[in-house]
Amino acid sequence: MAGFSSTVTNLISTVHHDIIEANILTRLDGPTLASVSCASSHLHELASNELLWSKLRRSTWPSTATFSSSDEDSRHFFSDAYSVLDTAAPVSDPDRPFPELISAVDVRYRGKLILSRVVKTETTTAWFRSSPLRIDLVDPKDPVPTPIERGRWTEDTCRDLEQGLSLSWIAIDPTGKRAADLSSHRPVSAQRNWLSGGAEAKFATVVGSVECVITVVTCGEEEVHVKEVSLRVEKMEGTHLNGKDSLVILRSVMEGKRGNGRRREMESKRRHEEFMEKRREMKEKRMKVELVFDVLTVAVGILGFVSLAGFYIWSR
Repeated sequence: MAGFSSTVTNLISTVHHDIIEANILTRLDGPTLASVSCASSHLHELASNELLWSKLRRSTWPSTATFSSSDEDSRHFFSDAYSVLDTAAPVSDPDRPFPELISAVDVRYRGKLILSRVVKTETTTAWFRSSPLRIDLVDPKDPVPTPIERGRWTEDTCRDLEQGLSLSWIAIDPTGKRAADLSSHRPVSAQRNWLSGGAEAKFATVVGSVECVITVVTCGEEEVHVKEVSLRVEKMEGTHLNGKDSLVILRSVMEGKRGNGRRREMESKRRHEEFMEKRREMKEKRMKVELVFDVLTVAVGILGFVSLAGFYIWSR
């Protein structure tokens, strides 16, 4: 096997590097290109080309087209953004300044790009740090047109979104030079939005006892438009984290242990379902405690009434 591998490597080395770069490496996706770079020192040198990774980054995430980066930054960015979270890490320096959060978001429907935007959020204001985090990409007064066809029933549209909609939301820490995709790539759920009357798709990444939730809401009777694309960080009990605590969660994702991004959809769906099951169990437990408390309250009230009535009768 070692001799065969050596023979293949020698054969590849005889091919002119311009042919490999122009006709082979440019056709590979990120994970395959990274694997090729590990095959030999010759291929590693060719696969480390700045233009290759820069073009790959822009084609994978069009919203990053305006970013300027060096060769090392492009490869590092791709590694951060493509990989999926395995285990969140304790934030190494929670007091380190994090003055700005950059969100690079791309939304596709059946492979066609329908929304690509970059939003910069100032994180140092008292309002941001104390208020529940919510980052919006779309002005509800200016919805984004899409090629999505509305189904006869809203449930049909929901099923269509689950199958055809994909989204990436890359959160970037420009100071620490780290990034992470907070999306599950495909929706973890799709249901009717009772306010807009349209469909609502949710993408999510579970981080311990909280979940980064990205919501896409559609509207329109005949032509479907996107009227909301927003990010929040939710606790298990359903409340939202403020900006200060949300930044800690985002940094724990960026600095956490990563796994193969090809598992993103399956892992995100599984973790979301486990998260929702724990939420239901927590809600049921809380309801049982409240029910016991209510019963005890009523019992104490009845006992008090009977005692007063008995005392009144006895005193007469």
